[in-house]
Amino acid sequence: MKKSDFYFDLPEELIAQTPLERRDASRLLTLDKTTGAVAHHHFYELPQFLRPNDCLVLNDSRVLPARLLGHRSTGGAVEVLLLRDLGDGKWECLTRPGRKTQPGTALSFGDGELTATVVDAIADGNKIVQFHYDGIFLEVIERLGKMPLPPYIHEKLADQSRYQTVYAKNEGSAAAPTAGLHFTPELLERIRAKGVTIVPVTLHVGLGTFRPVQVEDVDKHVMHSEWYQVTEEAANTLNAIRAGGGRLICVGTTSVRTIETVATEDGIVHPGAGDTAIFIYPGKKIKAVDALITNFHLPQSTLLMLVSTFMGRETALDVYREAVQKKYRFFSFGDAMFIE
Repeated sequence: MKKSDFYFDLPEELIAQTPLERRDASRLLTLDKTTGAVAHHHFYELPQFLRPNDCLVLNDSRVLPARLLGHRSTGGAVEVLLLRDLGDGKWECLTRPGRKTQPGTALSFGDGELTATVVDAIADGNKIVQFHYDGIFLEVIERLGKMPLPPYIHEKLADQSRYQTVYAKNEGSAAAPTAGLHFTPELLERIRAKGVTIVPVTLHVGLGTFRPVQVEDVDKHVMHSEWYQVTEEAANTLNAIRAGGGRLICVGTTSVRTIETVATEDGIVHPGAGDTAIFIYPGKKIKAVDALITNFHLPQSTLLMLVSTFMGRETALDVYREAVQKKYRFFSFGDAMFIE
């Protein structure tokens, strides 16, 4: 299977630059993958497509305001993006300018409230940075950091909370699990009132989610690694729902990757935590997930490949072409699709 098999023409004006005023006012394309029927709705209508005893699986990871703007000891400007917590105040980071942030470079942020030292250079040009601060690191970051918006968003975000799901809990993502941005507390209550169970899992989204597929042969693509956790309580609930005939409906590709990482061939979900680099594309078996709520993704991306696994590549491209024709909004702040 080739990367070019997943190409479609996407006009740049369809890439949503800002969120809608109401989270759940986004459009919702529904696809019955058995019949191929496509319909057009709004996200606030989602409860009518859910059944009692269904389960929504949400990724409760919280985006860190992980973009730090400061200065080097020489006075030159520096930008540091937190990627992975290595413990004891050390983080794997992306630094700019990379050539001027070699090991030994001293950094300062927020008039010296937060200082740091570059201690090592590693693969991909990333750096290991040791931070120095008083108090709680995450509280310092909340004060000084900015939200690391995706590279295709060029507008300034007026309200940083709009790049955060309303149920975000566990700090650690460098990017939002964007399918969840459509939910409001009121919509979640309507869903619960219908008898749908809501189960959180965690996958800390890395910047690798924006990394393009560089090889033409899809089989040769190496996925980025991300940390996940499925608790024993979550696994037990998911297995009980499936055993009772309910559907596991994942909100977002990150939730799919989490569940499919811990599921065995028999569809049983097991508790677990660690790093996953699972790559799901047509030809791979979906073991436990029955349906998917997702946004509209980049041409030739691993996210589009995952979505194609649920409904077939040709169907996916047909649906995407229809979404383009009907001027759906794409990517993080765009519209959504429900594949059941």
